[in-house]
Amino acid sequence: MNRRMEDWLPTTKKEVDARGWDYIDVILFSGDAYVDHPSFGSAVIGRTLEAMGLRVAIVPQPDWRGDFRDFKKLGAPRLFFGVSAGAMDSMVNHYTANKRLRSDDAYTPDRRPGMRPDYPSIVYTKILKELYPEVPVILGGIEASLRRLTHYDYWQDRLLPGILVDSPADLLIYGMGEKPIAEIVHRLQQGIPMQEIKDVPQTVYLTSHPVEPFPDDVLLFSHEECLKDKLKQAKNFRHIEEESNKQHARRILQRCGTRTIVVNPPYPPLTEAEIDASFDLPYTRLPHPKYRGKVIPAFEMIKHSVNIHRGCFGGCAFCTISAHQGKFIASRSKASILKEVKAITEMPDFKGYLSDLGGPSANMYRMGGKDLSICAVCKKPSCISPSVCKNLNADHAPLLDLYREVDRMSGVKKSFIGSGVRYDLLLHRYEDEHLNQAARQYTEELITKHVSGRLKVAPEHTQDEVLRQMRKPSFRLFEQFKKLFDRINQKAGLNQQLIPYFISSHPGCTEMDMAELAVITKGLHFHLEQVQDFTPTPMTLATEMYYTGYHPYTLEKIYTARTKEQKLAQRQFFFWYKPEFRRQIIQTLQRWGRKDLIDRLFRKNRENGKG
Repeated sequence: MNRRMEDWLPTTKKEVDARGWDYIDVILFSGDAYVDHPSFGSAVIGRTLEAMGLRVAIVPQPDWRGDFRDFKKLGAPRLFFGVSAGAMDSMVNHYTANKRLRSDDAYTPDRRPGMRPDYPSIVYTKILKELYPEVPVILGGIEASLRRLTHYDYWQDRLLPGILVDSPADLLIYGMGEKPIAEIVHRLQQGIPMQEIKDVPQTVYLTSHPVEPFPDDVLLFSHEECLKDKLKQAKNFRHIEEESNKQHARRILQRCGTRTIVVNPPYPPLTEAEIDASFDLPYTRLPHPKYRGKVIPAFEMIKHSVNIHRGCFGGCAFCTISAHQGKFIASRSKASILKEVKAITEMPDFKGYLSDLGGPSANMYRMGGKDLSICAVCKKPSCISPSVCKNLNADHAPLLDLYREVDRMSGVKKSFIGSGVRYDLLLHRYEDEHLNQAARQYTEELITKHVSGRLKVAPEHTQDEVLRQMRKPSFRLFEQFKKLFDRINQKAGLNQQLIPYFISSHPGCTEMDMAELAVITKGLHFHLEQVQDFTPTPMTLATEMYYTGYHPYTLEKIYTARTKEQKLAQRQFFFWYKPEFRRQIIQTLQRWGRKDLIDRLFRKNRENGKG
């Protein structure tokens, strides 16, 4: 299909003029390159506003240094500016777990670094307010969303206030933004000034005026109290997480100096019709033509994939998905998904292989509560930890039906599942035999028909106490799944790999835990590659444990590796098989009096004359 420049939202004055526009309603600024695809937030918001009849432009990766010409080139919009740091928190995007500056950026053409500042949510907004003080600014995206209240910033190693204290934006949208942005536009079109819009769900505002608390408001400890007392920060987090995962959440108030941050409760999860409407917008599914000849790695990774749902009820301690998207699953209709697959099959570079039919977790499509009245009063952050909820309808049959329908489509040779699979949902024994049968069938078809040689799963650790802190299932379940994986492969004559992901230095994890992990994974014949150090990111349970030293729910003290040396001491056990780590590991285990672990790690190598 031949595309015209007008098929994308305009990014320059020339493109605006080509449309004959004499004004723009909304101008969006993004820290990412402009990829017109439903996996990129600025495109989603831009297309949502366009569908409302608005004239929308996008300025991707504006130059924030020098004369600010990128911020001036389109002038002032009629309604407001929208600002997003991009699809990632800018500090995660810029720095490694060791706080080293990354040399590339997956959301920038040809991976070029240095195309966005640290904290674009703050930097871009300050520039816009300096240039156009009377024009409202709405802040959105994951960086703003997860920094909406007092939060620990790993890169500055200190507590920071809610981001609106530093960013002069008028309003912040948290989570997925289609519904709040649409409601804000409706209010503005009715003539209501932005400064009077205070009650739209899923928005946050900062005010100097006294706020009259509602009877059921959650009143957090103030920012200043949290600075003085880490236990108060831990207590705050429990309220924040619980309200993020409730169907009927309460408003949250937090004082910061003389001002108050007000977090309005979120919208209910999108209905099927609503999520379909978002994904069915007229995306080109391609980067803007200005990037022709350049590669945007984040786009290359997902261009032949389809996101089939939003939300995740796993509640993993280190993950931000439920804080941003919520734990309730919003699933697309089969018709909407098949329409997107058809569009992919018509892409000129599509060779018949879908890289992923998935979501935040691969196998949560259409899952939810059996009795919704129970879900309505539940405030648990996870439906599967510490055990699978009896009220969860974890039926894999709709997902199987979807896979089969996609694979029957003309032009599709094979559909792979690239998202992480929750094997605890597959191995759990349900009271309803239909669910057990569907899970067994799904497991078999997943392994025999939808694995591209390697299946990714995330046990994250081997030790029960660490896994408890992570809100992950026992490693025994992974061992059970590996046996099943190997058996199905053997029966089908396949030679596929199971690739487990592991984390070191997670709160609650000690060097001894990592030594045990090394021995156990060696016994399963893994040479670990997919590993990472825990990186504290705003608004996760694990980050609160890391900073405060307490578990926010039990208030028990939690050990965490914090120094570079402590983290390296844990990480080296991932790579026990590399000669450069052997001496240090042996010395450590000797110091602990753990000759048994030395023998189990290195005996075979010594017998082969390598130790």
